[in-house]
Amino acid sequence: MKIALLTTQTPHHAFFVREIVARFEDVHVFAENSSLKAPFETFHHYETERDSFEREFWFKGANPQLDVFAPVTAFDTMNGIDAIRALADWRADIAIVFGTGRLSEAVLKNGPQCFLNLHGGDPEDYRGLDTHLWAIYHGDFDGLVTTLHTLNPMIDDGDICLQEDVHLSAGMPLYALRRANTETCIRLTLAALAAFRDQGAVPSRKQRRKGRYYSFMPSPLKDICRRKFDNYTKALVNDAEGEHPDE
Repeated sequence: MKIALLTTQTPHHAFFVREIVARFEDVHVFAENSSLKAPFETFHHYETERDSFEREFWFKGANPQLDVFAPVTAFDTMNGIDAIRALADWRADIAIVFGTGRLSEAVLKNGPQCFLNLHGGDPEDYRGLDTHLWAIYHGDFDGLVTTLHTLNPMIDDGDICLQEDVHLSAGMPLYALRRANTETCIRLTLAALAAFRDQGAVPSRKQRRKGRYYSFMPSPLKDICRRKFDNYTKALVNDAEGEHPDE
């Protein structure tokens, strides 16, 4: 079974690739170097803490490149002619997308029939970008789920294959959320790859409704998210200790 992983160079994507390659052979990574930029400030200092935390947690402080774990072909964009041709030439049986920009119809037509995407959220409620943060902003902690769905030209519109809640631990800081989400993504991907290997398909269902589309979250709103998330996970500590401050 030939597997294509479409992703970018970040600590969490490197860990994702490492874990998939450890369990499945014949994997090729197609890396996208460019990324979409917002016309306003989106950076928040928790993101620096996040990257440092992930490198230490998974790699003992190192920052490995994707090609340490698998063969990699890199492009500025996966929508370019060279990238489309390379993906077609690889002749993958299944492709998993984790973190690239929106893929064109030409990419999907030249890729394998089973083309799946990992989405941080439930697309029936949250589509687009920064969807876990938008769920936190709205106080919707039940919305912190991860979805594996089929990919089509519409944003986060494909049939849902698998979903799982992102595990939140007591006292967990916001900078650790992406680690928990990535580990959820790995479990979903391994389950889907096993199903495809054994059954030749990954079962799915149609989406029941179309969630609201969200774009980049501005920096000031991320600060609100950090406070809301910290307060929520601190309450989990109180629950674990049997304290009920509202009583």
